[in-house]
Amino acid sequence: EHKMERRRHDAIGTATYKAAVCNVALMVAAWLCPLAQSFGPSSHVPPKGLHRIRIQQPDQNDERYRQCYRYSNCESSLFMAKKKNGAASKAGKLSKTHRARKGRGFGHPGGSMRSQRPQVVVARPSDQQVVDEVAEHMSSPSEPRMRVIEEGLHHDEDMTTHRHQHHRDGHQSQFHHQTASQVGIPGAIQTQHDLEHSTTVGTEGLEGHRSGGGGGPQERLPPLLKNIIPGDRKPRPPLISSTPEWKRLQRHAEYIKSETHLRDLLKDAKRCDSMFASHDGAYLDYSRQRATQETLDLLFDLAERCDLRGKIDAMVRGDPINFTEERSVLHTALRAPPEEAGTIIAHDGVDAVEEVHEVLESIREFTDAVRSGELRGYTGKRLRNIVSVGIGGSYLGPEFLHEVLKTEPDGINSSLGYSLRFLANVDPVDVERTCADLDPEETLIVIVSKTFTTAETMLNARTMRQWLWDFMGNDKEVVRKHVVACASVSSTALVRDFGIDTEKYFFRFWDWVGGRYSVCSAAGAVPISLLYGFDIFENFLEGAHSIDEHFINAPFEKNIPVLMGLLGVWNMSFLGYNTRATLPYAEALLKFPAHIQQLDMESNGKSVNKDGQVIDYPVGEVDFGEPGTNGQHSFYQLLHMGQTVAADFIGFVDSQHDLCIDEEQISSHDELMANFFAQPDALANGKTTEEVRAEGITGDLVAHRTFDGNRPSMSLLLPRLTAYAAGQLLAIYEHRTAVQGFMWEINSFDQWGVELGKKLAIDIRKKLITARTDPNQAPVRAANPATSRILNYYVEKSREAFLLENDEDSEITRQSNPTTEITRKTHTDFFPPEGTGDLGGGAGKLS
Repeated sequence: EHKMERRRHDAIGTATYKAAVCNVALMVAAWLCPLAQSFGPSSHVPPKGLHRIRIQQPDQNDERYRQCYRYSNCESSLFMAKKKNGAASKAGKLSKTHRARKGRGFGHPGGSMRSQRPQVVVARPSDQQVVDEVAEHMSSPSEPRMRVIEEGLHHDEDMTTHRHQHHRDGHQSQFHHQTASQVGIPGAIQTQHDLEHSTTVGTEGLEGHRSGGGGGPQERLPPLLKNIIPGDRKPRPPLISSTPEWKRLQRHAEYIKSETHLRDLLKDAKRCDSMFASHDGAYLDYSRQRATQETLDLLFDLAERCDLRGKIDAMVRGDPINFTEERSVLHTALRAPPEEAGTIIAHDGVDAVEEVHEVLESIREFTDAVRSGELRGYTGKRLRNIVSVGIGGSYLGPEFLHEVLKTEPDGINSSLGYSLRFLANVDPVDVERTCADLDPEETLIVIVSKTFTTAETMLNARTMRQWLWDFMGNDKEVVRKHVVACASVSSTALVRDFGIDTEKYFFRFWDWVGGRYSVCSAAGAVPISLLYGFDIFENFLEGAHSIDEHFINAPFEKNIPVLMGLLGVWNMSFLGYNTRATLPYAEALLKFPAHIQQLDMESNGKSVNKDGQVIDYPVGEVDFGEPGTNGQHSFYQLLHMGQTVAADFIGFVDSQHDLCIDEEQISSHDELMANFFAQPDALANGKTTEEVRAEGITGDLVAHRTFDGNRPSMSLLLPRLTAYAAGQLLAIYEHRTAVQGFMWEINSFDQWGVELGKKLAIDIRKKLITARTDPNQAPVRAANPATSRILNYYVEKSREAFLLENDEDSEITRQSNPTTEITRKTHTDFFPPEGTGDLGGGAGKLS
């Protein structure tokens, strides 16, 4: 028995080896076949325009089935009969390969008949015999119902899977597969057990194939080999990393890393004088980048190879460059002046500029009416408090702008008597913090959601609606007078169903505006204009448009966003710096790093290029930041002595509010800017061991006080932080992100990675609903044991948290809504109501 078992294992090993050799032979023959065909017509490949009929019929007596292929008007026909257990074919003469295997199960050289895999018989009968077979099978009423099947090599244990695909164009079907016999290799193996008792007729048009045969050599290969051996059908372009321009940059990067130091580069006056760009008051100094003029020339060559200029033009004119969603990308149209109407047409045929200004004018009228007191709340009080409900780009961009304006002199004066808060997190604590000291009778809720279906935003929106109802009764007019929507036109029905007045209180934006690019749309215009007035928001748009014009028209050598984008690619993909810090030396920009974090990481956090190919080069930095000098006492230690982090320093010539107290030699703003100028030099130069020893440091402490330096940064200096400058900053970083995506050949305007987490959250939400409502309190079963365990722990502990102990023997369940209860109590503590103190709550009017 032991010897027999060993022989069986040896036989299996031999069979596996032979199968591998056969696969390689098939692969090579399929690859070389077009070369042979190029020297003359093939006798076994049908001409263009012919049709093939395929018949497959079971044999009731010996469980055989046969397949017949017929090419109309073709001198050569192919007939294939499949059989089981070595039964001889009656179709014609057996192939040499089959004769050698006659009586043996496939894959068992020793002749074992235990194999149930079908074998293949290949024969070439006359045309008349094929016609007779076709007629017989198509006319026989006793045969099983005919159906079209796919053919090919199907997976069977260790065999490589190769499936035939049909590509249809209208009513025409193209045949994209050749059997082994068609490429001169008999004995092609198929294992279609499920089809052995079916009769099949298939006709596939051969129109569209190249002269001399069917699909190219790539179509004859198993899927695993299609990406290894190039084919001639729809070849994918090479990755950008395989181009000569990219290779030259890689070689140059090795030189920069091994032979240069910023300490030396900064001593080159000519180099430093050339490494700056300016436009409309914005000044970029990039001399502290680990780059030379040769580096820039090579980056410009790569930009030309990537057709960067063409991609920029395609974006701003409205081409659907967001190809995964078939959308234009037109955030630049949001700040275009009205005289440019008719020049930018979106992919859906809309005149983008005309649409934008129609909405902006309606926002101006609405916000002016609210601020003047013409539009009031349900009880007649003026609306002085604005709560903007949104998440992601609907929140981060507008909040960054709000923080800029609330300490800017014009912003201070225009916002007197009003307040603006943002509700983004679905955490109920965020609701409490937002509503704690607000009077709902004086509060206007702005719901920002393009689809009006974002789960977190809509839950918070329903919570705020309930908050309003709790104080003023759930009359439909409460919502109509206290809730505004900013959403896409396609969401109009959902906005109306929520109870919002879609005639006066609904402001649209479009599918060609991505969330993280939407601060210039109604998402930012409505809350900012309500608080600061529309004129200030218009200044913000003008600043952004100034940079748009610079980005579109300036040569790359002096183009601020392009230079920042190219150097970002250089640092990430060639020098290997995968983290970047945004360091504004202005407290009013405290929310700007968070906005850039979303803008850049959601845009360029990708792993495939525009052709769906997995990229082999690093893209998408990790962005973070904090205003200086707070960051200096937080994470700058790592910037100086830990891993290398590319840094962007942002500063201003004048402060929004400068101070110079008695007996101080410089102002507070000069003190701040001294750090702004010092930190880039410290990162670049570092501190040598000689310099450390010159300070009297000896022994082991020298190494601890030595800084390597050579850490890249760039400095962006603007005149003063105003609404206009904020627009400039926003546009610079939006375009930097787009440039990097264009260079990396990825789609910077979709975010499919966000969707999976959303879907899983919906599934777990359903499980939580079941857990909360199940009287038996059965354990929750999630997708895996780890999630099940922690989910059940959460459910069990949260049940305990909702039980209030009255005494040692009894417990009661809390019945009230804790959110409504807490906000009502806290609000009345701050604003004691007149009269009864209750305007109806849940028992109020309902009409």
